[in-house]
Amino acid sequence: MKDNETEKLTCTVIKDWTASYPDPIQVSAGEPLELDGQKDVWDGYTWLWAKSLNGKEGWVPDCILNTEGPITVKENYTAMELTCKKGQILTAEKKLHGWVFCKNEDGLSGWVPERNLSKINMTQVQNNV
Repeated sequence: MKDNETEKLTCTVIKDWTASYPDPIQVSAGEPLELDGQKDVWDGYTWLWAKSLNGKEGWVPDCILNTEGPITVKENYTAMELTCKKGQILTAEKKLHGWVFCKNEDGLSGWVPERNLSKINMTQVQNNV
């Protein structure tokens, strides 16, 4: 799965992950963000600390930001992470900056570090355009 690509992928968790923030930032495409200057590099990818209009804060990948003029997001985004345990089977939906957006068997979804997952098989998602 390439960065920022949408496809379905069945994965197994190879290392436990615990979500860091219970109520993180969630923004819609076009929404303005306030950046405070904090920057982190995760597995070679740049993440910026941002605050949304509703006051929620969290890490946002630099690749989804429009930086010309007022800073806005290019796509809908949530920083919600998914707590998971080794051996658990997840459906991966999107990869972005070293993280994979996954759904568990209970229907809960969120981001898991790519390094905590192992691919089982891949089925390309058909886009209805």
